[in-house]
Amino acid sequence: MSETTRANEENKKPPLNGRRALPPNNSNDEENEVPEVDPFGLIPRGFNPTDYLRVVDIYMYKEPHEVNKQQHHTDKYYNPRLIVRRGQPFQIRIDFSRPYRPETDQFWLEFLMGRYPQQNKGTYIPILVSNVLKPGEWGAKITHRENNSIRLSIMPSATCIIGKFRLYVAILTPFAILRTRRNPATDTYILFNPWCQQDAVYLDDEREREEYVLNDVGIVFHGNIEDIKSRSWSYGQFEETVLDACLFLMDKAELELSGRGNPIKICRVASAVINSRDDNGVIAGSWNNSYDNGVAPSAWTGSVDILLEYYSSKEPVRYGQCWVFAGVFNTFLRCLGIPARLITNYSSAHDNNANLRLDFFLDDEGKVDTKLTKDSVWNYHCWNEAWMTRPDLPVGFGGWQVVDGTPQETSDGMYRCGPASVQAIKHGHVCFQFDAPFVYAEVNSDIFFSRMDKNGTQVVEKIDTTHIGQLIVTKEVGGDGMMEITEEYKFREGSDEERLALETAVMYGVKKQTTRDIKYQPQTDIDMDFQVQKAVLGNDFKVTITFRNRSRNSYTATAYLSGNIVFYTGVTKSEFKKHSFSAKLEPSSSSSFDVVIKSSEYMSDLLEQASFHFFVTARINETGKILAMQKATILEIPTLRIKTKGELVAGKEMSVIVEFSNPLKQTLENVTLRLEGPGVLRTIKKEFRSIPMNSTLTWEVKCIPTRPGLRKLIASLNSDALRHVYGELNVQIQKP
Repeated sequence: MSETTRANEENKKPPLNGRRALPPNNSNDEENEVPEVDPFGLIPRGFNPTDYLRVVDIYMYKEPHEVNKQQHHTDKYYNPRLIVRRGQPFQIRIDFSRPYRPETDQFWLEFLMGRYPQQNKGTYIPILVSNVLKPGEWGAKITHRENNSIRLSIMPSATCIIGKFRLYVAILTPFAILRTRRNPATDTYILFNPWCQQDAVYLDDEREREEYVLNDVGIVFHGNIEDIKSRSWSYGQFEETVLDACLFLMDKAELELSGRGNPIKICRVASAVINSRDDNGVIAGSWNNSYDNGVAPSAWTGSVDILLEYYSSKEPVRYGQCWVFAGVFNTFLRCLGIPARLITNYSSAHDNNANLRLDFFLDDEGKVDTKLTKDSVWNYHCWNEAWMTRPDLPVGFGGWQVVDGTPQETSDGMYRCGPASVQAIKHGHVCFQFDAPFVYAEVNSDIFFSRMDKNGTQVVEKIDTTHIGQLIVTKEVGGDGMMEITEEYKFREGSDEERLALETAVMYGVKKQTTRDIKYQPQTDIDMDFQVQKAVLGNDFKVTITFRNRSRNSYTATAYLSGNIVFYTGVTKSEFKKHSFSAKLEPSSSSSFDVVIKSSEYMSDLLEQASFHFFVTARINETGKILAMQKATILEIPTLRIKTKGELVAGKEMSVIVEFSNPLKQTLENVTLRLEGPGVLRTIKKEFRSIPMNSTLTWEVKCIPTRPGLRKLIASLNSDALRHVYGELNVQIQKP
């Protein structure tokens, strides 16, 4: 390090204050100088270090096929250093300058982290050699002696901090301690260990560990409750440099090194640093459909590009939406060894004042009044669950914890959310940290449709208690299918347990307004429903509205359909269809009405997720009562086709071919294709100026796969008029 950079660094350091003897130790990357000769006082003139036992070499058994990475399930990391998990022994070999004599020679190991290593903070760990290893405690014992070499088994504590340690061997002589020279090749990463019973992240099911820690590809479920869609996401937690990038996030969040053994703390700071709000974190969110100077959220195929770009530039990567935040967060957790999964909540409430109620205000025509309506229903929202014990909560609240990196609301002054115990949310125990009331509202709110009377009273026309949080899903273990986990979050709608959980949540301070103080007299003898025909992007389709009059009276209704192009967050961009009609409702009968939606009406304003929101309201003329109903729908978006050519063998060249046919009645401009597959090829991008209507684009990429086994190729297409176009292919790469 040059003098000028050192001087700059000294200037950057916060001045010492009266409270701390040392500056904060919150960077895994910084180091201190460790003396090779540490004298006990004056060293006599004839002292020659070479007369004593000397370390010639340290062998770390750090290759992927060697004992350490195999036993510690870290053989997939594309990283030349030793990577082990805490609470489980690993092996090293030390070659000395002569045979080791235990009677007279004394040596020990030192593991150091950060710039100010301290024993009581867990950042300086001296390990003496003993005869037995105690489970889950730091220790070392000699397992083998041969000529000048010894083999050691080293046990890291099951609660030690995680990150990158520097290793030294120290030898005691009468006048000084002699240490090995600083050698980055012996640096050792220690991670969380879901295989170790004493670790806070211990998970007892091997299939779940394979999925939630070792699987580097996942599925994101999106779309909406009526039309569930899925796409693959490459987590890539084992790819080159990703582990260092994940450790850097904790430095960026200024998490003290001494707190890095605690998964609760790590999740809490990570949920803030994953988004760029208030701390210049990893991803800048954008929900307004303009993505200048950045990548559209729908174009990303995985986390690796995002993490590596952030690690090198230290500037937020543009742009993300909820599944991007959740995908990157999942990579971070799995990379450090915390079991994690990506969750989708369909019809997710974003309730601005956490009162378990979303207010939609209707105007006199029965349309939603966008000025008064502040709450929104997201078609879906993605967050993460991380698996850990919660010693800070009463017994029973460990296990899956909700963590969410998408910036929605502040928590303790920062945009972050969690960890909140899923079990506590289910039972309404929302008093337990962190952010349980917010998550409880996301899955349990009611929707109130009301209008303002002339005298200013709020008249509730309809309450929908079942729309929010209808379906909560994640990828199944060991397959690409969907696993429903709604009942992990809530009891069956209308059951006694559900009512009790709600009363508990209200008791613990979740605000819930009663309906008693509001005028609410719905029309009970007429039902209204509507269906939206499934349609492919660029085609016409129809909406069918059905009334059922269960009374003996004749009624007439004035009905209004409003078609809106919406962001997946439920926020309206534009109303593209207004249609009013009158309906005669005969006694004890049903009647249906079709409204045709032409492609020319919606194509010019379409947003990337091809998402529509229809509101149908009908006023019964004889009673003045209003019926209201809303539904989101999504158009079918064409997909990319992926094929391979040549032998699929690790280390041999093969070809991947991506094809796309433009189905729209227009030319696609500014087209970008991305392709990636962990273990097969790093992300590749290619730009095409345009794809004319009805024409097909073909792109061939040559690559050399590195890892055998079942791998997944993932591609995305992005253009001005069309986004969220994906394709994927499972490929079996053979061993050479």
